[in-house]
Amino acid sequence: MSSNTHPQHAFRGVILAASALLLFAGMDACTKYLAVHYPVPVVVAMRYLVHLALMLAILAPRHAHILVKTQRKNLVLIRGACLALLSLFMATALQRMPIAETTAISFLAPMMVALLASRILNESIGIVGWIAVMMGFAGMLLIVRPGSGLDTVGVLFAFLAAATGAAYQLLSRFLASTEKASAMLFYAALIGSIVYGLAFPFFWENKTPSALEAGLFLFMGAAGGLGHYLFTLAYQHAPASLLAPVTYLQLIWALLLGWLLFDNTPDTTSLLGMGIVAASGLMIAFKSRR
Repeated sequence: MSSNTHPQHAFRGVILAASALLLFAGMDACTKYLAVHYPVPVVVAMRYLVHLALMLAILAPRHAHILVKTQRKNLVLIRGACLALLSLFMATALQRMPIAETTAISFLAPMMVALLASRILNESIGIVGWIAVMMGFAGMLLIVRPGSGLDTVGVLFAFLAAATGAAYQLLSRFLASTEKASAMLFYAALIGSIVYGLAFPFFWENKTPSALEAGLFLFMGAAGGLGHYLFTLAYQHAPASLLAPVTYLQLIWALLLGWLLFDNTPDTTSLLGMGIVAASGLMIAFKSRR
């Protein structure tokens, strides 16, 4: 923690981040349930359309100029496209696999960021970083080992989600110094709404959602938007080096929700793999903090 960060503010940042991660895990649980009953593009479209509608209703009346103003619009748009792809890949993986295993594989993103940052941002990865990266991939192999029972296509999409998540994180890092978080969030919601909104008619099956499904669609979009907003607020109260380890709470939330809602309990070897992936991510986080 930096010397000028007040402990009370840091604690507030940790609470905000933990709440955001719970919302993200809840959004994934809704996505998994809805993707069984609706085509994945429809589920993702509803997430972004609700997210965009909330931003327009709550923020646009007073802060429209902040939402649309950017200094590097092309990169902001590319970042939004990465998030749109990430959502599609993650939803497809969740449709085919348990939440905990999907989340664990997607958490390979920090290791990919460390590798890419060493080349793109000229950041030194170091011996600790290389050990953490190798541990992360070893953990993934334990999760997706032969005999694990995981869907091969689902594993592929979870890995693609991690790769696009790494690109999204790198762009977020690169743009943080010049762009407003609310603007980046707005353009991400706008791009997702346009792309999947255009695809929506081709996948919609004229099925009327039940009251439960309609509620889950609304919650999914609200959870995504509010989660990103709370996570942005967290970074205003606590340094990234403190919040990075907290992000692995999402894996715990995913384990709990997968068990409570879908009766999915990973076996011992998969749990070991998840622990190794989390440990490797924590190594990279603490290396960055030093």
